[in-house]
Amino acid sequence: MKLLSSVLLASFASQCLAVTVTVNKTPSHSVPSTLYGGLYAEMLQNRAFQQVTPNTAAALAAWHPVNNAKLTVIADTSPVSNALPNSLQFSVPSGSTGKVGFTNEGFWGIKVDSSWTYKASLYFRFPASSSFSGALTVGLQTNAGKVLAQNSTQIHGTTTKWTQVNLELHPTASAPDVSNSFFVSIDGAAGAGQTINFALFSLFPPTFKNRPNGLRIDVAEALTEMGPSFFRFPGGNNLGQTTATRWQWNATVGSLLDRPGRVGDWGYVNTDGLGLLEYLQFFEDAGMEPIMAVWAGYSLGGTSLAENQLAPYIQQAKDQINFVVGDPAKSAPAALRASLGHPEPFTLRFVEVGNETRLLTDSAWNRYPYRWHDFVTELQAEFPHIRFIATTNAWNPILSPVPQSYDVHVYQTPTWFYQNAFYYDGFQGEYAAISTNPNDIFGSTANGRLAFPTSASAAGEAAFMTGLERNSDIVFAAAYAPLLQHVNSTQWTPDLVSYTAGSVIRSTSFYVQKLFATNKGDQYLPSTLPTKGGSLHWSITRSSKSGQTFIKVANAGNAAQSLTFQLDQFSSVSNPGTVQVIAGPETASNTPEAPNTVVPKTNTIQTGKSFTYDAPAFSVSVITVTTH
Repeated sequence: MKLLSSVLLASFASQCLAVTVTVNKTPSHSVPSTLYGGLYAEMLQNRAFQQVTPNTAAALAAWHPVNNAKLTVIADTSPVSNALPNSLQFSVPSGSTGKVGFTNEGFWGIKVDSSWTYKASLYFRFPASSSFSGALTVGLQTNAGKVLAQNSTQIHGTTTKWTQVNLELHPTASAPDVSNSFFVSIDGAAGAGQTINFALFSLFPPTFKNRPNGLRIDVAEALTEMGPSFFRFPGGNNLGQTTATRWQWNATVGSLLDRPGRVGDWGYVNTDGLGLLEYLQFFEDAGMEPIMAVWAGYSLGGTSLAENQLAPYIQQAKDQINFVVGDPAKSAPAALRASLGHPEPFTLRFVEVGNETRLLTDSAWNRYPYRWHDFVTELQAEFPHIRFIATTNAWNPILSPVPQSYDVHVYQTPTWFYQNAFYYDGFQGEYAAISTNPNDIFGSTANGRLAFPTSASAAGEAAFMTGLERNSDIVFAAAYAPLLQHVNSTQWTPDLVSYTAGSVIRSTSFYVQKLFATNKGDQYLPSTLPTKGGSLHWSITRSSKSGQTFIKVANAGNAAQSLTFQLDQFSSVSNPGTVQVIAGPETASNTPEAPNTVVPKTNTIQTGKSFTYDAPAFSVSVITVTTH
């Protein structure tokens, strides 16, 4: 995603084959700290039967009976909460023996690590009082049936009101793969003829920063490893297909019992266990700033509210912002935040109004001006310190109040990105090289769509990113999108980080994002400009405190290219320097089967006031020297 506040047009020229780059000692502008930008750790799929149709096979997704148990998802006459009306009704057949119960397959498997302590929980009640008394056992097992961890508690048939069970699981051994499941069982002989209702199951491994209801450690660590400065949430296209099914902040905070979930805009159920507070805590833990979107009267299904219908939704946006930054003594949403353990306000400087308005139908697009006006006029009056971001094309249509920033998204080929590295001399939110076929950008992998980022796509993106740095006086934030994908359930490719139930795959584009974000000065140093439309691009920034100077070089071409850097305006330039470089064959990708095919390598390099560097084909390099 790239967010900016002004725009020019770019032109193209021939490819640059060999260059001398003269570096100016005097910075042209400062570089904003925000320039570069499956998370939830819950291991059970369909844990609370949210947004499913009772009494259907589909409602039992991921759940399986053991030893002839009868399982039905029912609309409970006495649900565990109003937000969670469905429960799993479990019946033990007469004449049963041995363990009878059910399993959950997780999200295409469950990682079992003997060094971890797992926290399992569930709610249960007997719909009719009975004389049953016995052990309820929960645990982890291989799909072949070998028990790896288990724990039990005594339950009684007289328990007709919902009761929560919390148990810890300590595996005796690690599983060799993720072909494992979670199980619940009772003794069949003792429980024969019994019926028990269950609701809101949960299984958590250790979480990032040990947060309750927190995030997967490996995925969160991968994201923080990049050194991101901001995080746009809750995901623009997840704001809602209809007005009724829009993302609503207040349905994502507080007890999990009070979170109904919703069918997300990518076709699967959002449990909203990862809610507004969990997002904000993650941003604090990771040192990122939020760019928070508010629903602004338009749904992806095509509904655009009339102006006289907006008032309650503007109020909901105010409440959402007040939950984040409001004073608990003056605001009920802020008081709610305080009651949940965070009395101090979170950081919030950027709020996006709507999402991808430039892609709407003509009628909806033409209604954005009044939606923008009414939302922003009221929100700015209450929150004058916040910058509100528009989602149309820049200055088209004309909006009032005049936007300080725009969020524009672009998905293109690797070639487009290096040919448009001057786009921001220029203009541009989200970006990614997603296809090699310019005539069918959003087509299938058989027709050029990338399954995973490649060496070529990452190098093309890096060339584009040098233009972002060159124009960071107008581009205040930029990020790759989409961020995450579970490889077993993918709605969009390629993605920055892929993961399975047990592993995380860092893409070539991930490493480029990391190289740019973790090697960034606070001053941009002008230099000889690259050739517009060429495949060789560079950008140079410097830390005003340390003198560390970062020379980024992107070669998106199929042959090595030579550059000579002239830094003789400085009184001293360190020698040697270091170079971090990621390079590989054009179509090489990091995949679940080969996650380390293309990774960065670090070496020393002979530098000085004048030095030459040969950039490999399809490569991104960061040369670091100290200048004074």
